[in-house]
Amino acid sequence: MATLGQIIFGSMIALIIIFGTAIILILALSLTGQPSEVSSLDTTPIANLGIDELLSCYLNAESQPARLREVSVTWAKAGRTVYQYRDGAPALGNQDPQFRGRTQLFPKALPAGNASLLLRSVRRDDAGDYTCSVSSSSGSGEVTVHLRTAAFSAPTFKLSGSVLMAEAPRWFPQPNVTWSDFSGAVLNSSTSAIANFMGSFRINSSLQPVNVGAMYGCRIQNDLVTAESKASVTESGVTGDTYFTFTAASSSLASTHLSFIACALCIYCIT
Repeated sequence: MATLGQIIFGSMIALIIIFGTAIILILALSLTGQPSEVSSLDTTPIANLGIDELLSCYLNAESQPARLREVSVTWAKAGRTVYQYRDGAPALGNQDPQFRGRTQLFPKALPAGNASLLLRSVRRDDAGDYTCSVSSSSGSGEVTVHLRTAAFSAPTFKLSGSVLMAEAPRWFPQPNVTWSDFSGAVLNSSTSAIANFMGSFRINSSLQPVNVGAMYGCRIQNDLVTAESKASVTESGVTGDTYFTFTAASSSLASTHLSFIACALCIYCIT
């Protein structure tokens, strides 16, 4: 027959197992995310200042019939209403002034589960976390989209004698410029950044001397966006093409969340 001490010891072991399992589940959910019927194609988009941006939000196809009924959508940012749709029409009485006349849903796409938001003429203060909440006759849920803002533009190239020049009219934050030859070796160059009235920078950069028939690389890069250009120098001038890549969002929020869980666990163990 078990003694009182054995019973207490056994109970403590059981509690440790239960709490350990719960903690493992919490950590797993924090890493993989809780399943939701609502999702986004891009939860960390980078919008170009002054340009329209589409924030994607969808009710997952596997959780819905061919067409949804009684669809309600609310987009919010920091507790403020960005856009609201209910009872078959926009409901904008509580819309934050920052977004008036600048937001739009697509009612014809709602029955298919598409609740994406068009944000017009993006501003720097539009950056932040947006929550898309969708409810319908067949399911509901929400997703958070973390919008980042930047200014970026492709450079234009000019050739003057043996000097190759690149000009990009809009960049923010202020970028660095690197020139390279066909093999990728970094070349000496001269770059200036001139602030304009919108708070972005006009970038002027030059490389010399350059050779006819050669190809040169020009990289314009800040913490959010990179523009990779190839410029080919010919006897008749210079031709160039550019493609953009975007920096993935920081995982600091997730790290903070995990640190909080670990701290709470330590407190529990001590007590």
